[in-house]
Amino acid sequence: MVETQLRRRGIRDERVLAAMEKVPRHLFVPEDLQHRAYWDGPLPIGHGQTISQPYVVALTCELLELSSTDSVLDIGTGSGYAAAILAELAAHIVSIERLPELVQLARDNLAAAGCNNVEVQCADGTLGYPDEAPFDAIAVAAAAPDVPVSLKAQLKDGGRLVLPVGPSRHLQDLVRVRRTSEGDFRTDNLGGVAYVPLVGAEGWAD
Repeated sequence: MVETQLRRRGIRDERVLAAMEKVPRHLFVPEDLQHRAYWDGPLPIGHGQTISQPYVVALTCELLELSSTDSVLDIGTGSGYAAAILAELAAHIVSIERLPELVQLARDNLAAAGCNNVEVQCADGTLGYPDEAPFDAIAVAAAAPDVPVSLKAQLKDGGRLVLPVGPSRHLQDLVRVRRTSEGDFRTDNLGGVAYVPLVGAEGWAD
């Protein structure tokens, strides 16, 4: 997976590649799909949700430019796989999932994988997590019609936010928003993507 799906497709951050190699992805997919755990694509995890394609997880982590001391907000926990990768790259991860059924699944999966620096909360991810803000980085695993104001507000100076944005539920642009000062942000458009909708107060209606 690491050599053919990631390194050959341009992922260069060696810390990200090492994390992707270390975390057992099969622990985060349903048992009947574990034979496909390392394939190049998303997989269903129940409740209408999916575990993201390995390349998408790696690209997001690389774009976040993480250091080992960072505090990270992860929006859209799902089965917990991306949070487990982030846990290898940063000091503390707060991961937000809106579906209670997936919150417990993710906690169990993360425990099985030995991740002890991830905190999974059931909440509206579009509103971030003010109790532990600000964050060095925020990763969003679903697409919003616009960048949620609450997430921008919870970035530290120099903090990075990576998420897909666009007026369509089916096609979006992946963007990185960097906070350059108290009231200023720089946005880089990284190209077209297709993600599931981000549901919540500052996202799409359910």
